[in-house]
Amino acid sequence: MCSAHLFVPLPTMFEKEIEEYERLRKEYQEKIVSKTSRQQWMEYNEVLFSAHSCAIEGNSFTVDDTRILREQGMAMIPVGRSLLECTEMADHFRAFDYLAGHLDAPFDEALLKEVNRLVTEHTIAYRAPGAVAGEYTTEDMAAGDTVFGDHETLIARVPSLMASTERALQEGHHPMVVAAKWHGYYEYLHPFRDGNGRTGRLLANFILLRVAHPLLIIELKDRSEYISALRQIRTEGTDEHLVSFFFKAAIERMKDELAQKRKNSLPMMFF
Repeated sequence: MCSAHLFVPLPTMFEKEIEEYERLRKEYQEKIVSKTSRQQWMEYNEVLFSAHSCAIEGNSFTVDDTRILREQGMAMIPVGRSLLECTEMADHFRAFDYLAGHLDAPFDEALLKEVNRLVTEHTIAYRAPGAVAGEYTTEDMAAGDTVFGDHETLIARVPSLMASTERALQEGHHPMVVAAKWHGYYEYLHPFRDGNGRTGRLLANFILLRVAHPLLIIELKDRSEYISALRQIRTEGTDEHLVSFFFKAAIERMKDELAQKRKNSLPMMFF
């Protein structure tokens, strides 16, 4: 795969997805986002996103557990959850808060490494003994059913991926397409010993947040479809499935929350 060809314009591909997404995004912005304070809105998104992103990697925290930890800190560890899971979630909060507070930061290797450092800082000693948070792997990687390529070769491609992604945003490519394509290629490179998935989903959402788009939250129930779409980048050499999945997840989230808004605005019948 070559990052230089990731953002070649495809005039008709994803046209329908973009049209539906933008129609819903306008309604979502008017009826939900604009009527909520930024602080409350970001806290709501942070809890949902952190819960599902960490759950995809095996963390057992529910959304309610995550909310409790976010509100009360490590002094209140939810019943049945391990200290390691709590620490992992707390690190994810720190990485999310960092990105949300640095939306003007260049999309470059320094940002990538800092996010990975934050998201793995207090757990990497358990997950990958000997590795350093925020530093690229010094050995070849294997995870799940995948044996990754030569780590030095893959890591050497990271700078061009970051630069071509920044360029694509400046050229006006649709942010969701850019986020999906960046994410797919980044996971293909898999440059860190630990935290690649969480780091990748955080940076994909940084792309969206920078242009005031809703966060993309990949729910745990969609994990198999998400992993399958990533796998097809390796097996079929195409990221079309991942781009379509990103749009589908974003559209379903907006539809669901708009439906919640309508339902919860109706009068209740008590008797």
